Amino acid sequence: MTILKPRYWLTFVLCCVTSLQVYAQAPTVNRVPTLPAQPVIIPAPPEIAASSYILIDADSGRVIMEKNADQPLPPASLTKMMTSYVVEYEAGRGKIKYSDPVRISVNAWRTGGSKMFVREGTMVSVENLLKGIIIQSGNDASVAIAEHIAGSESAFADIMNQHAKLLGMTNTHFVNATGLPAENHYTSARDLAILAKALIQHFPEQYKLYSEKYFTWNDIRQPNRNLLLWRDSTVDGLKTGHTDEAGYCLVASALRDGMRLISVVLGTSSEEARARETQKLLSYGFRYFETHPLYTAGTSLQDARVWKGTVDTVALGLAEPVAVTIPRGQKDKLQATLEIDSLLQAPLTQGQVLGQLKVTLDDEVVAERPLIALQSVEEGGFFKRLWDSIILFFKGLFA
Repeated sequence: MTILKPRYWLTFVLCCVTSLQVYAQAPTVNRVPTLPAQPVIIPAPPEIAASSYILIDADSGRVIMEKNADQPLPPASLTKMMTSYVVEYEAGRGKIKYSDPVRISVNAWRTGGSKMFVREGTMVSVENLLKGIIIQSGNDASVAIAEHIAGSESAFADIMNQHAKLLGMTNTHFVNATGLPAENHYTSARDLAILAKALIQHFPEQYKLYSEKYFTWNDIRQPNRNLLLWRDSTVDGLKTGHTDEAGYCLVASALRDGMRLISVVLGTSSEEARARETQKLLSYGFRYFETHPLYTAGTSLQDARVWKGTVDTVALGLAEPVAVTIPRGQKDKLQATLEIDSLLQAPLTQGQVLGQLKVTLDDEVVAERPLIALQSVEEGGFFKRLWDSIILFFKGLFA
């Protein structure tokens, strides 16, 4: 047994005290176990009590939910969305003015169904008629504006069908401006979503009318029939419709945290039902999906080599902005690839398609857009073309 000498005792005690002080001052570390990454859970879409419906994102165009979306059905007063679209289009081109006076014909005054209550022989501005169409769903206002623009309602319906074709509404045919029951007058949920998207994006100033709750004309104050304008502050449009043949219909749009959704329900059983089923669609879309803007139009994504031109590179970009709608929490999994044509030779024209942009999520393509030349490239001089031809020859030889 070894016995410490007295002079070592003091050193030993000091070392023990110091060790205890260090241990006492050391911070306590709570070690939390690392949890595995949580999977994204998207429930099955809710059951919607409607003959046909669709839910899309207004920016990406992504279809989130649909059923019988291409089935041709009577649209009732949803027809007036195209009526107002034509009015706004003609005003945008300068063909009519919102201040223009419109004389109310006997034919317009006598039109049955929902009314703005304009009087025969009076003058009403285009602006007020448009409010009567959108807010009050006035059949009389619709006929009056149709006659003002095209001379007759049938001629106006022809204009409506031409716009439907231009917008890509492939299951639509109009025969009147009101939506009153008529043979061969039909549209589909998908086509109405396309039309709603065009109204929102092409005419943002006029779109504000769709959120107005009341309009008074001829001392008669009428409410907007879209109940969701009172129930959901994020809903700002669009249009209701009802006939015995069509049932109760509603095209709605809502904007939450920069994400805009458009819903269409056709053939529900009541005014309350169309509001309730629409709310179910919107709630599901906003809760479980999110939209991300990825690229803007006209921005260079990559410079590509050009042969035999006045310059050696061309900037590649997109003609339209790109946004994607995906399940929430999946943004980090997005991958973008550029597929560029292997050999670019001048001359190139601005807007010429030279490749593809593909955006994928877990190997699923969620967006695909053409890559275009953002500027033209003229053909180079004789010696430039000769030199590049020689280089390309040897590159091909060794390749």
